[in-house]
Amino acid sequence: MRMDFQARPAESFNFEFITYEKKGARATVTFNRPDKLNCVHYPMLKELCEAFDDVAFDDQIAVLVLTGSGRAFCTGADLTEQMQFLERPQDYWKWMGAFIDAHEKLRALGKPTIARLNGIVVGGGNEFNISCDLAIAADDIYIRQVGAAHGSVAAAGASQYLPIIVGDRRAREILFLCEEIPAQKALEWGLVNQVVPRADLDKAVDEMAAKLEAKLPECVRYLKTQLNYWRDASWAQTIQHARDWLGIHSASPEVREAVTAFNEKRKPDYKKVRERLYPKEK
Repeated sequence: MRMDFQARPAESFNFEFITYEKKGARATVTFNRPDKLNCVHYPMLKELCEAFDDVAFDDQIAVLVLTGSGRAFCTGADLTEQMQFLERPQDYWKWMGAFIDAHEKLRALGKPTIARLNGIVVGGGNEFNISCDLAIAADDIYIRQVGAAHGSVAAAGASQYLPIIVGDRRAREILFLCEEIPAQKALEWGLVNQVVPRADLDKAVDEMAAKLEAKLPECVRYLKTQLNYWRDASWAQTIQHARDWLGIHSASPEVREAVTAFNEKRKPDYKKVRERLYPKEK
């Protein structure tokens, strides 16, 4: 039986939570929940997987650009959706499977990828950034990991890849302190390849994409496989453990307080959580 590995026109997908475009040798996938700062929920993750599969299959596409709509690139998991996991932690394990699939498809696309950082990059959004091969940022954005402050562990790329990208001590600072990293510092630390004025962002992305398009596709594909070695090794050793632990932990007192606080638009009561977990002996 003949198998059909042909890609489809981008407009044929009718995606709701991302936009997908093809122009010449370039595909562009855009996180498209601007009213939610492009946080990802399960339906968006499934759409991302479908788009990434199509990019991989399209022999006319040489490079993928990943970006966001509105004032954010991506702000990670939708903590409103995460509220339901407080009562059904087994569903977080299922959600995490889709999150893992999206990253694996992006990283193993077989084609170079550019993160076009048009706005704030937070939590899992930075994991999408670092799952791309290259990144260009507007000069007014910032990058921030938030897991240790918001009830999660950045174990879908950040804890595995940041030590490789920025070094061990800087990775610990980023992940433990959860502080904003301005674009210029992100450039100095190696989190991005270029920082440009906002007005020049598209021009810079166009120039980099054109350089990537002018390379040999099979050589680039295998080069990407080789470059991914250390990432793949750390990912394979940790990601399924992380999926299980995060699923079990998703109904814990820490997560309950952090997620509830976010949805109530207040800061988590870290002292209260600590006192509950570790009461003083009488």
